[in-house]
Amino acid sequence: MSILVNKDTKVITQGITGSAGAFHTKGCLDYGTKMVGGTTPGKGGQKDANGLPIFDTVEDAVKQTGADATMIFVPPPFAADAIMEAADAGIKTIVAITEGIPVLDMVKVKAFLKGYPQTVLIGPNCPGVITPGECKIGIMPGYIHLPANDPKSKKTVGIISRSGTLTYEAVWQCASRGIGQTTAVGIGGDPVKGLNFIELLDLFNKDAKTDSIIMIGEIGGTDEADAAAWAAKNVKKPMTAFIAGRTAPPGKRMGHAGAIISGGDDTAEAKIAALKKAGIAVAESPATIGETLAKTLGLAA
Repeated sequence: MSILVNKDTKVITQGITGSAGAFHTKGCLDYGTKMVGGTTPGKGGQKDANGLPIFDTVEDAVKQTGADATMIFVPPPFAADAIMEAADAGIKTIVAITEGIPVLDMVKVKAFLKGYPQTVLIGPNCPGVITPGECKIGIMPGYIHLPANDPKSKKTVGIISRSGTLTYEAVWQCASRGIGQTTAVGIGGDPVKGLNFIELLDLFNKDAKTDSIIMIGEIGGTDEADAAAWAAKNVKKPMTAFIAGRTAPPGKRMGHAGAIISGGDDTAEAKIAALKKAGIAVAESPATIGETLAKTLGLAA
């Protein structure tokens, strides 16, 4: 099982002829993802370097390919429109990789998506989503993942992370310990985004094939504390968490747009305390995420 995407997901790339869009489309195609085309306005009717058809609009792409997911590499000033265009065309899973989308644009997107309850947004400013061995939509290195149904997989985990790099770190640590991933989702670090921790915790909690969950957060905002409180009441599976940014000075923006702390409940210490109160195992270092999970699952660390 998986959440959000699987081997049958048909994917297009919005911005397929840009350098990043072209590069990562090939990466997803090489991984085995069903890439069925892409869009670049004005280049409809052409083919990209991989031989995939290019369309002027997402609507055209959906009609002619049956696409139900999209990967967005549209530049920041136009990315919000690209997200809304995809939803309006009937795309079910939108993965916005683009970094630097204005927050006010994303506020408009969130309001717009309320009219499309069947559509889910992942990102923006994220690495994407992968169901190992089946479907990769994003920029993550596919080879580090271990499919949940691989013979080497002793247990399985679903991964949710605000940090792209730490997603890969957790994946590799789990894979090297024989913990396969049902799905790994990078939700991005922006303050206004699509799916958040709670929605994804709910999906993984309901997935029969997911034995455990890793949640990777960082300083800034209250999302992790809110998720911890929700998990304490609802999640029935072993959880491991890590919070990045322990040494960040209060009041300083640290990389991600959402990673700014006021010195209150949004500090690393406050979030870690909330997670521990909820009975979630917290890794002390990014290097021990896999080890901490393995211990909760009764596996050799």
